[in-house]
Amino acid sequence: MDFSWSDGDLALREAIVKFAARELNEGLVERDRKGEFSHEGWQKCAEFGIQGLPIPEEYGGRGVDILTTILALEALGYGCRDNGLHFAIAAHMLSCEVPIWKFGSDEQKRRYLPKLCSGEWIGVHAMTEPDSGSDAFAMQTRAERKGDRYVLNGRKTFITSAPVADLLLIFASLDPTKGARGITAFLVEKGTPGLVVGREFEKMGLRTSPMGELVLEDCEVSAGQLLGKEGAGAAIFNTSMEWERSCIVASQVGAMERQLERCVRYARERRQFGKPIGKFEAISDKLAEMKVRLETARLLVYKVGWLKRHGKQAALEAAMAKLYVSECCVKSNLDAVQIHGGYGYMTEFELERELRDSIAGTIYSGTSEIQRLIIAGCLGV
Repeated sequence: MDFSWSDGDLALREAIVKFAARELNEGLVERDRKGEFSHEGWQKCAEFGIQGLPIPEEYGGRGVDILTTILALEALGYGCRDNGLHFAIAAHMLSCEVPIWKFGSDEQKRRYLPKLCSGEWIGVHAMTEPDSGSDAFAMQTRAERKGDRYVLNGRKTFITSAPVADLLLIFASLDPTKGARGITAFLVEKGTPGLVVGREFEKMGLRTSPMGELVLEDCEVSAGQLLGKEGAGAAIFNTSMEWERSCIVASQVGAMERQLERCVRYARERRQFGKPIGKFEAISDKLAEMKVRLETARLLVYKVGWLKRHGKQAALEAAMAKLYVSECCVKSNLDAVQIHGGYGYMTEFELERELRDSIAGTIYSGTSEIQRLIIAGCLGV
């Protein structure tokens, strides 16, 4: 495997870091306190080209491959401290745009992808239900075919960006007796009769990324809103999850690097008992562990990107990356709080927010427990 970067890749990374640090962090503490989504930051990222990174240029994207997408999201996580914003962007890109790009008709691609890449529309992925979280295919949402129309009924929950969504990728079962083979995907636009956006959730972390419920009450859509074929929902979901698990943790890698650099500076500057605290083994050990976690996490994520760049399957490696990076991020944020002591516990220093934000990584896109099951399954257990 060769992870050397072209001059263009490195220039893109540097440009994203500078852009993000300059444009996306102002007012973050207050936005987090109020649970406010930054529409302005979203649009700035779209104008820069973030939302369209892997999408072909003919549909309004930048057309970069998955490994370069990973590098770009890592740079965004490094430069942008608004973890909710870059989480929402990654979810929009990986779980809504990518499925349309991979499974959509030419008409669907032309109709939706330019609006999603430009930031004009926000896309969401609606799979999770109140009674089917990790058991995703045990959903209760139903679709019934009536001539050239489909009627959807059911409820979705914990849907990222639901309160601000313009386009929703909704999964429903056409035939519950077929299990996963009966799952079908539909593209539903905001304002469609029968689609109701329910309550918005107040969360522990990622508070700047809105999350809510969706209710479908005799929501009628045309056959043209079917994504892929009837019964293709499981394949669409699995493809989007592999992309999401491959890429969404890249921003956490960038955040871990940013956090480590901050801790090193503090360990050099903060003095106790007549010397910098970094000279004490209790602190230097934490910094060393943070560095090891960062570099091993980065290599795992890059390996997934390299495999997919070369057309190889990466379900095992994506699960490993998702599990390892998300749990490393939590551990490193705990260490960062401890290194800063009382200051680390104070809201104004933002370390406690970084910790709260990191915990979600062990839950979204499949919990750590589910990733372990996937890994064991790939080993033949």
